[in-house]
Amino acid sequence: MRLEKRLQISRAALVLAPIGAVLFTLLVSSLLVLWAGAPVGQTYALLLQGGFGSVFALSETFTRAIPLMLTGLAATVAFKARLFNIGAEGQLYVGALAAVAVGGLHGGTGFDLPAPVLFVLMMLAAALAGALLLLGPALLKARLGVDEVVTTLLMNFIVLLLVSLMLDGPMKDPTAMGWPQSVVLLPDLELSKLVAQTRVHTGLLWAVSLAVALWALLKYTVLGFDIRAVGANAKAAAFAGVPVTRTVVLVALLSGGLAGLAGAIEVAGRTSYLTLDMSPGYGYSGIVIAMLAALHPLAVTLASVFVAGVLVGADSMSRALGVPSYIADVIVAASLISVLLASSLTQYRIRWK
Repeated sequence: MRLEKRLQISRAALVLAPIGAVLFTLLVSSLLVLWAGAPVGQTYALLLQGGFGSVFALSETFTRAIPLMLTGLAATVAFKARLFNIGAEGQLYVGALAAVAVGGLHGGTGFDLPAPVLFVLMMLAAALAGALLLLGPALLKARLGVDEVVTTLLMNFIVLLLVSLMLDGPMKDPTAMGWPQSVVLLPDLELSKLVAQTRVHTGLLWAVSLAVALWALLKYTVLGFDIRAVGANAKAAAFAGVPVTRTVVLVALLSGGLAGLAGAIEVAGRTSYLTLDMSPGYGYSGIVIAMLAALHPLAVTLASVFVAGVLVGADSMSRALGVPSYIADVIVAASLISVLLASSLTQYRIRWK
C-alpha cells in the first residue's frame, strides 16, 4: 500500500470529506456512549441543547470560545510559517500575569493614569509578554536549528512555576484568605458584558476582529506572502529573496502576542484576577482548533465555537445522563483525526500493490 498524489482534486471530494469526517466522529463517539449505557440519540440531543439550546447555553459557549479563538489564531499564524508553537499555554499565562501587574498593582505605583490609557497599556503589556516568551525559541530555531517544539513546550512548565511563585509572593491578594490568587484588576479595566446577566463579554468582538485582521494580513500583505512562502519551503523562499529569519521573528511576535492577549482578555473579561487554574488547557486546545480550521483564520472562529459548544454541552449531558463529561475530549480528538484523515484523502489516493 502506498499513497499517491492526486493530479486533480474534485469538488465532490472537497464537499464530502468534512461530511465523512463528521460521520466518523459521531460513529466513534456513539460506541463510547453505548459502552457507558446511555441512549445515543438522547445523549447527542442533550449535548447540542447544553451547548446551543438557550441564551444561557450560547453565552457560556461563546465565553469559553473567546480564549480558544485567540490561542487558535496564535497556533494558526505560527504553523503557517512552520513555526510549531506548542507554548501558547505559557504565553497565555504570562500575558495574564503582565495584565494583572499593570492593571492590578497600579494603585501602589504612586501615580494615576486615566482608565483608557491604563487599559491600552495593560493589553500592550500582555501582548508584549507573550511575544517575548516565544521570541527566544524562534531565534534558537532560526539561528541554531533548535527544535521549537521542545523549547516552547518546556517553557509552559517554567511559566506555570513562575505564576505560582508570583501568586504566593509579590502579587498575592492579601484579602484572599490565603488562597493563591493575584490582586484584582481595577473595576474600570474590566471588559463589559455583551448580554446582561451572562458571562459573555466584549472580548468576543476582540477575538473576531483579530481573526479578520489576521486573515487580511495573510492574504493581502507582503508579510502574509512571506509567511506562506516560508511555510511552504524555507530554503526556496530564502533563494527567492524572502528574509526568512525576519519573517520567523515577526511570526513569533505575532503568535506569542495573540496568546498573551488571550490571557489578558480572560482576566479582564471573566475572572478579574489570575489563578493557577485559570486555563483548563486553552493553549493546547488552540492547536486542535487551528488544525480543525485547516489553518484558516476565519474558520478558527467557527472551530472555536464548535469545540466550546461540545465542552459546555458535555457538562449538561453528564449531569442528565451520567455519561462522563470526558467524552467531549474524545469528540474533539476524533474530530481532529477524522478531519486530518479526510483532508489527506482529498489530496492523496491509496494504491494497493
